[in-house]
Amino acid sequence: MFPTSKIKLIAYLGIALSAISLFVHLFIANSSAGGPYKVHVDDLYPVQKIWHRRLWGPVSSLETLHPIANATPRKKHPAPSGDNGFIYAKIYGGFEKIQSSISDLVAVSKLLNATLVIPEIQSSLRSKGISTKFKSFSYIYDEDSFISALSKDVVIVKTLPSNLKEARKKTKFPTFSTKGSESLNFYLGRVLPKLKESKAIGLIVSQGGCLQAILPPTMIEYQRLRCRVAFHALQFRSEVRALGKRIVGRLRDFGRPYLAYHPGLVRETLAYHGCAENFQDVHTELIQYLRKEMIKKGIIKEELSVDSFSRKRNGSCPLFPEEVGLTLRAMGYPLDTLIYVAGSETFGGQRVLIPLRALYPNLLDRTSLSTDQERQAVVGPELPLPSDIPYPPPAKPSDELLEEWKRAGPRPRPLPPPPARPFYPHEKQGWYGWIAESETEPTPSLTDLRSTAHRLLWDAVDYYVSVEADAFFPGFTNAAGRQVDFAALVMGHRLYQTPSVFTYRPDR
Repeated sequence: MFPTSKIKLIAYLGIALSAISLFVHLFIANSSAGGPYKVHVDDLYPVQKIWHRRLWGPVSSLETLHPIANATPRKKHPAPSGDNGFIYAKIYGGFEKIQSSISDLVAVSKLLNATLVIPEIQSSLRSKGISTKFKSFSYIYDEDSFISALSKDVVIVKTLPSNLKEARKKTKFPTFSTKGSESLNFYLGRVLPKLKESKAIGLIVSQGGCLQAILPPTMIEYQRLRCRVAFHALQFRSEVRALGKRIVGRLRDFGRPYLAYHPGLVRETLAYHGCAENFQDVHTELIQYLRKEMIKKGIIKEELSVDSFSRKRNGSCPLFPEEVGLTLRAMGYPLDTLIYVAGSETFGGQRVLIPLRALYPNLLDRTSLSTDQERQAVVGPELPLPSDIPYPPPAKPSDELLEEWKRAGPRPRPLPPPPARPFYPHEKQGWYGWIAESETEPTPSLTDLRSTAHRLLWDAVDYYVSVEADAFFPGFTNAAGRQVDFAALVMGHRLYQTPSVFTYRPDR
């Protein structure tokens, strides 16, 4: 009996010690964390501190760097006068093209000593029935802060003088369609004489810029001016900033850092770099159709069909979400990492994010961190649009039907074939249903144009959240190429504002 009793005693003692240890650990965890998700770096063990710093930074050697573009210019320049005339511009494209084009327009205005009229953002002007509170430039940005921030560099006005407005309506002023990287000689040799002669010119900017990216060393102040425009003068309007701050605050409420991820799966990017064969079925056709249109416009100087797999291997195509997830896991980011998915367009929809969500369940975006009412406050009051759904013809009254029956001739007679039933939008396989019915992409509907305008706002919100993130990981960036992309803008802003935080640039 003694051996059996001794074993029981040891077992009871082990259970009691385990229970005491469990209660002690729970008490320490509850008192030190202060609630769920309240993890503080200072409370971690030394090894965990090192691991946390390796994943989230900051980088000690870069903490002493500070932005200088908004400091007093190193060389004294005369006050801007804008005596040579007015420059008005139309900007086409998405958020990233608008953001970079405005910086170039300000630099061009200073180069030509011209007065810049607030640029017109065509993606918002083409939309019908959007909020009358915000129009064109003010749909995204704060006009007053933009003008005041650059008052020492360029003269900026909201509209043309009344006499020049009438002349513009009659197309009396020369208009130049610019390329993405026009040279200084183009402006000084061709544009400036016309500006002095007519006192106003128009610029059409559609490729994400209108001035060469790298200027001579003697024009360093123009490069600094570009930075002042992009990182200081271009402030989002208050409603956009408020939603961005609210989303960042809710991410911070989890008590741990978050990583912003931009997939880079944009149809225009995929078409430009020839990545169609990396997708399947209808998505490949959609990319190839857009690539063919870009070849017609002279944007692409290559063949329509290229080897997408070799492009993928040499890094010309975006990383797929599953590749990003595996990379983050290999780098050591834990399963509960908060990942904010930025960008208003992910080609292929939520389906392509399923593998990443399987690796990292805490995948969030603006829709999961804000309410419909909060997003509607950013959009503003809008007029209702007519429905795109085709309605059947109105029913005829019974007496009219009876008269038609009497006039129909002798009976019996065969019944007429039923009318062709129209296809309704919800019966098609998503927004790409046109490709099964037509050789050409249909003209955007009123709903499409409004959605395009809304995407500018959602990109602006996501831009704000991505700049404030503890780490940023792009699925694609083309900072060294001609095509401007969202991730390159975010990376530039982060490296300028806080270079010590983690901003990844993976080798695709």
